[in-house]
Amino acid sequence: MTTDFCKPSRRSPRDRIVEAARDLFRRHGIRGTGVDAIADAAGSNKMTLYRHFNSKDELIVECLRHAGMEMDGFWRELEDAYPGDGLGQLRAWVRRIADHLGDDKCQCEMMSAAVQLTDEDHPGRSVIRMFKDAQRDRVVELCRRAGVADAELLCDTLLLLIEGARAAQQSSGAEGPSARFAEIADAAILSFVGSGDAFK
Repeated sequence: MTTDFCKPSRRSPRDRIVEAARDLFRRHGIRGTGVDAIADAAGSNKMTLYRHFNSKDELIVECLRHAGMEMDGFWRELEDAYPGDGLGQLRAWVRRIADHLGDDKCQCEMMSAAVQLTDEDHPGRSVIRMFKDAQRDRVVELCRRAGVADAELLCDTLLLLIEGARAAQQSSGAEGPSARFAEIADAAILSFVGSGDAFK
């Protein structure tokens, strides 16, 4: 069965293939999605798919790159919304994570791919590592701008809280412990910043 991706569009065949693949990978998993299904969902065919991508692995890499680029756009939005305000950007990032724990497509794509791509030599693994490293570097910088002395420790604390909150939501649902993620993350930030006035 085809999806909305096959409707007439000004998007290029390559873009439609990537978008269809990302959607199917999210819903059915990377291993559970074949190139026939991707081509069909994109309103295309295998010949066209392989004209743009030499293999399914190459398509997976492109999907992950697109997810990373979308996250880059979010970081730019944070900077525009809170210019020069590291603490404001940090808290806005936490709120965004809290609001989208279960449906953050970019983050979930990376996490899901990291679990499914078990071969360390898979080209997608390097994209995931670069994404994770870049995200950590950005959060560390926000922590520094917020005046946190041990910026790396706060960053790693928040990243571990995020991983735990996502796991808790999967096992206990949205009403479980993950519902308090924003509150817990704020408490962690406050303990490092050392002043409740920063949150007023």
